[in-house]
Amino acid sequence: MNVGEAVRIRILDLCRERNYTINRLCTASGVTQSTVNNIISGRNNSATVSTIKKLCDGLGITLEEFFSAEIFHRLEQEIQ
Repeated sequence: MNVGEAVRIRILDLCRERNYTINRLCTASGVTQSTVNNIISGRNNSATVSTIKKLCDGLGITLEEFFSAEIFHRLEQEIQ
């Protein structure tokens, strides 16, 4: 699994935990629907830290909380 996939899964998990739709996340975070859809669908595997920070703000968590999930602890090395 790469970091883009981990970010996608983490966003979906957080939305499920909070009963957020993608539309509600977009409204709460100020991130456009197309940007979030691209992240969720896997078309964008390199979301910026700024975008992730906005999503975290919309979810009411910190970047540290976002990246502290177990999924980020088992990522493959990106450079081989």
